[in-house]
Amino acid sequence: MTNDRSTEKKLWDGRFTEATDAFVEQFTASVQFDQVMANQDIRGSIAHATMLSAVGVITDAELASIVEGLTAIRKDIQQGQFQWSIGLEDVHMNIEKALTDRIGNVGKKLHTGRSRNDQVATDIRLYLRDEIDHISALLMRLQRGILALASKEAETIMPGLTHLQVAQPITFGHHLMAWSAMIERDYARLQDCRRRVNILPLGAAALAGTSYPIDRHLSASLLDFEGVAENSLDAVSDRDFAIEFSACASILMMHLSRWAEEIVLWSSPQFAFVDLPDRFCTGSSIMPQKKNPDVPELVRGKSGRVFGSLMALLTLMKGQPLAYNKDNQEDKEPLFDTVKTVSDCLTAFADMVPAMVPNRGNMRTAAMRGYATATDLADYLVKKGLPFRDAHDVVGKLVGTAIKQALDLAELPLATLQAESGLIAEDIYQVLTLEGSVNARNHLGGTAPDQVRAAVARAIARLDALAG
Repeated sequence: MTNDRSTEKKLWDGRFTEATDAFVEQFTASVQFDQVMANQDIRGSIAHATMLSAVGVITDAELASIVEGLTAIRKDIQQGQFQWSIGLEDVHMNIEKALTDRIGNVGKKLHTGRSRNDQVATDIRLYLRDEIDHISALLMRLQRGILALASKEAETIMPGLTHLQVAQPITFGHHLMAWSAMIERDYARLQDCRRRVNILPLGAAALAGTSYPIDRHLSASLLDFEGVAENSLDAVSDRDFAIEFSACASILMMHLSRWAEEIVLWSSPQFAFVDLPDRFCTGSSIMPQKKNPDVPELVRGKSGRVFGSLMALLTLMKGQPLAYNKDNQEDKEPLFDTVKTVSDCLTAFADMVPAMVPNRGNMRTAAMRGYATATDLADYLVKKGLPFRDAHDVVGKLVGTAIKQALDLAELPLATLQAESGLIAEDIYQVLTLEGSVNARNHLGGTAPDQVRAAVARAIARLDALAG
């Protein structure tokens, strides 16, 4: 719980002659939301103090006192015993003031050689790096669930759709592997983004660096950063790494929203392709028969929330001159909300998707509608020597005949088929089966069950390599 102590002495108020206006104090404070970075702030401060000791700016005894104090404060925060003050503005000032109260003047030495500008930038990068790792683990868990279901449903036939119309028969496993492919790219984007997040801004100070003999590479090593930001102006003022993460998150949420839309359709009585367990659905307050797919619907809706945060961050940065500006305080809430929204949606999907129960009979029946094997008939004619465009015309006429007679292509008599092309023989009825159609696409990336199983095996191997 934040404690509003408007009379709290500011750590920067030496040149001021009057107290901050009470509304301004509330308006400019960020501790209400940036306290989620407390652990990263303490970790960064311990690394900074360790570096200061290594270069001789503070003594080993002072370092030990600072580390002991910060460790105790971290424990208080974890146990919910820390009193946050809006009067101290943010997570950084709250922790520094608590440290000084705990260990005395030695605590005032912690901020030597740094500014809140590079401190904030460091904390955000530490926070985002941790969250990318968490989201990446959720993506891997979701993908493993999808792969297990895809392997199980490698032979389950369903209609493949374009324009939401029956196009060609595919397997449910093949459809799920499309989801898996999207997840792999989402994961790869996040890992690429992580490399740019994982650059240390600490040492840039307010904007120009510091006159103290700091060792930024030591700080980077202590905090597991892969590199050091080479320009102090850029280090403290840009948030492109947060924008890039939000863009990756937006693409990820776009994918989840597409899957959510399919799950909503599939679970409807009109499709009835899958059943969702009751624990992922809710009912109606007035219609007792209803079973609403609230989880996928909410995921679909929350995509707009993440897209909005991306636009907020882009707009936030677009008009700022170098270097740091107070505007950048507005980077945190959209970023924090994006992280939580993505994490929650992935958790929901990782639990729900593997628990979906396919209605194989309904899928097969749907694949029988819409003349899904028409392309197979055209391919059959091409293999007999007919140019594809001519084959396309022949099959189009046969589809028209089938529609008039309310029959499937496979139900048309051979004489009717041969009336349009003498190239058609008795073996056409093997071609026009659903199994014949999907098995014919037995190449890399195709929908044949053998190809689905092979794709699953490759995807699992890639996951195992990442995990190992």
